[in-house]
Amino acid sequence: MDTKEAVATVSEPEAPSPTPSVQVPDECMIHVRFFPNGTVAEISERPPEVEPHDWYKFLCKNTQNRFQALSGGRGLFRIPRADIETLKAACVAGTTS
Repeated sequence: MDTKEAVATVSEPEAPSPTPSVQVPDECMIHVRFFPNGTVAEISERPPEVEPHDWYKFLCKNTQNRFQALSGGRGLFRIPRADIETLKAACVAGTTS
């Protein structure tokens, strides 16, 4: 019976591969969860001064064709990341005045 054993050989170390550039997605997804009666239970990226349902209504009025309804009382807005801070500031300014 002839057995062959694996022989470990020393190989040259591999050159480190250049790190790929990390790209930040250009759109932000704002997740929304609804209560059974249709009011907003939770919504992400909400300014602390604004109520969840008010932030949802503001986004609906100020972003066209950005909301995607999902099953199970959920949905999401796909909004360019550059617009998020502007929308937050406008919403806070509109609710405090």
